[in-house]
Order: sequence, then structure tokens, then C-alpha cells
Amino acid sequence: MERLLPIFPLGLVAFPGMTLPLHVFEERYRTLVRDLLAVEDPEERVFGVVAIREGYEVGSFEARSMYRTGCLMHLRVAEAYPDGRYDISCVGRGRVRVLETDSDRPYLRAHVALLTTPEETEESLHAETQATLAVFTEYRAAVSELRGDEVMNGSLPADPELMSYALAATCSLPLVDRQHLLEATGTSDRLGLLRRQLRGELRAMRALPSLPATEVARSGWSPN
Repeated sequence: MERLLPIFPLGLVAFPGMTLPLHVFEERYRTLVRDLLAVEDPEERVFGVVAIREGYEVGSFEARSMYRTGCLMHLRVAEAYPDGRYDISCVGRGRVRVLETDSDRPYLRAHVALLTTPEETEESLHAETQATLAVFTEYRAAVSELRGDEVMNGSLPADPELMSYALAATCSLPLVDRQHLLEATGTSDRLGLLRRQLRGELRAMRALPSLPATEVARSGWSPN
């Protein structure tokens, strides 16, 4: 299924099921929010967040290139300031693939394809989930020891797919690693890739124990 969506390029990777707060101050993105709020059906107030590959979020040095796989976001809350800025909160609904961009509006739009997740057996998902949780537990303990405080100790979703996105958003990983996780075709693929990434982080922490741990991401998650 294809559709035309407003696109918000950002210097981060958004994931399905995760909440994302944004402060909107550039005029083109104020226009984007106003256009979304003008949509009569609140459930159709959706746009795409795509990570910037090269460039910046704002100003004259704006995004010159972006990744093709992004996240379909649903605008849930918009609080307007008197000067026209917005604080918004949105939640990821699914993955999208950018097919073609459109510049007819002040902000970027794109024709996108909605991506689906292939079905997998409960047995294989359970095995992948348990293996990933074991590595994550080791990783969380190592980061907590480096920071001198308990981190990433909240509860995780029970659903394997949603859990894979929650871990991808929570663990302190470079943007390119998070993007690879978003692009993974299936849940088992994503969990396997996440294990390899976390093992790499563990090796780095053990090799350089005197360095402070990377700031832990604080992306929230929502089951809606």
C-alpha cells in the first residue's frame, strides 16, 4: 500500500510503538503541524520521520540526504505557543519506505510504501527473545556499573516485535546501528542483529573500562 505523507527529517531513528516528543519552531514544520491538525479525523494525522544521513535538521544546512526507511508517526498531542511554535507528542505506528519525494509544500512530502513484518512461529520468536534478553541483561549490568547507577531497568513489552523496537530505542547505539535495526525485515532478524550489536558494545566497554558509558537513550514506548 502506498500513500503520500508529510516527512519530518530528524537526526534520530524513530521506531514503531515508541513515543517521540518534538519541539517545533521552524516555520515549515509549524505549517506541517497546522496541516495535520486541520485533518478532520484525528486518527489520520500521520506523517513520516526519516533519519538524516547527511546534513542537519534545521537552518540553511538542512538535510541533504536521508535514509529511505523511516517510521510512520501518529500525532497524538499538540500544544501551541502564542508565537506559533508547538510542543507535540507522537507515537510510531509502523515502518515506511520512501519511494519518491515531493516538494509542492513548504515542507518535504514523500510517496511511501507501508512495510509489513513477516509472520514467524511462536517457538522461534520465544527462542530469539530469550537469547536477546540474556545479552541485554549483561549489557545493562555493564552500563550500570560504568555509570554508577541502575539504568534501563524499566519493564519491557511482552510482544517480541514491540520488545525489539523498545530495546532498539533504549540501548545506547549509534544512529547507523539503530537504522539497521529499523530496516531489519523481521523480528527475529532484528533481535539477532541487536544481540550482535550489544556484544560489540560489551567488548568495547571491556577494552576501554576507563571511558564513561555513552548517555543512555530515554525514548519512551507506547503500546498504542
